[in-house]
Amino acid sequence: MERLATSNLRLGIISGGQLGKMLIQDASNWDIITYVLDSDEECPAAKVASHYVKGSYSDYNSVYEFGKKVDLLTFEIEGVNIEALKQLKAEGVKILPDPEILELIQDKGLQKEFYRENNIPTSPFKLYESDSVILEAVDKGEISLPFVQKVRKGGYDGRGVAVVQSQEDFKKMLKAPSIVEEKVEIEKEISVIVARNGHGEIRCYPVVEMIFDPKVNLVDKLICPSSISHEQAEMAQKYAVDIISLLNMEGLLAIEFFIDKKGNVIVNEMAPRPHNSGHHTIESIITSQYEQHLRAILNLPLGSTEMKLPSVMINILGSEGYEGPVLYEGLTQSMAIEGVKIHLYGKKITKPYRKMGHVTVLSSSLEIALEKAEKIKQTIRVKSC
Repeated sequence: MERLATSNLRLGIISGGQLGKMLIQDASNWDIITYVLDSDEECPAAKVASHYVKGSYSDYNSVYEFGKKVDLLTFEIEGVNIEALKQLKAEGVKILPDPEILELIQDKGLQKEFYRENNIPTSPFKLYESDSVILEAVDKGEISLPFVQKVRKGGYDGRGVAVVQSQEDFKKMLKAPSIVEEKVEIEKEISVIVARNGHGEIRCYPVVEMIFDPKVNLVDKLICPSSISHEQAEMAQKYAVDIISLLNMEGLLAIEFFIDKKGNVIVNEMAPRPHNSGHHTIESIITSQYEQHLRAILNLPLGSTEMKLPSVMINILGSEGYEGPVLYEGLTQSMAIEGVKIHLYGKKITKPYRKMGHVTVLSSSLEIALEKAEKIKQTIRVKSC
């Protein structure tokens, strides 16, 4: 607290994407000195950080040297070089969330084993070293179609996942150590963001409902509050509190769940950082997920997670067929709609389905917010000039 008050706290953020940018924007409210590590000099966070450092988050030397520059180190992406973080921790650098927690979450196989060992409901699974071993298991009757294959490390935003419905889909399978899950009959997909500080104080955000674009497996809409039952929401929040407590984690944890056709609440996966499913909190919740992450890692009192207004968030994605310097269409028309908040991430180059920004629509009526969000989705286009 005293370091925060004297305005000389040096906070390091590994990776400078949009999550890092929005985290820095909240840190600037408290006059925190921010450092960001990223290989791209044009990354979204570079323009708002106090100091930009060029380097790769997966490179040992880049991460190690960066960590020596700061008082507190955090990250906005999972694929950080763990060995560098462990060495920094051994030398006394404060890293939150802890590298051991990140190491577990980096590996979806270890994640699933953590859920099973702690009686957290998750879809049945087995671990395999390669696609050929999976196919042998199918031949032996150990795996039944359909199933979902997920690479243990490196997958994100729908990448590293193969849904195998029939033998025709065998050609889509991924050649890497993987988990194979029974395919859940999904009714809804939801997310819960939970925070915990060093004193053990925990705050949960309201459950949000995620509507996915089936073509690219990215979030199309985020709805808060969700339409699930009160009992299902309470169960999801209970599991979120249980998980962050079992991990003894300090920071922000986003947990994605399935609601299956029978109404069961099932953990899918988690991320130890601010998350796409929490963008709406900037305007619709008293304390944004970014401020809450800072409060948690600085061991400050956690902020209120009370909802101010219902909201719908849509991602602004690069349009199919366009790649190059970005050109936005429809922003002016969208801004004319009451309750619309537009966030552009500052990425100079657009690519098909690249996350270029997001829009949050606020209204006292969720139905009206949904109608406005659909209109904005048809209005905004991300092209190239």
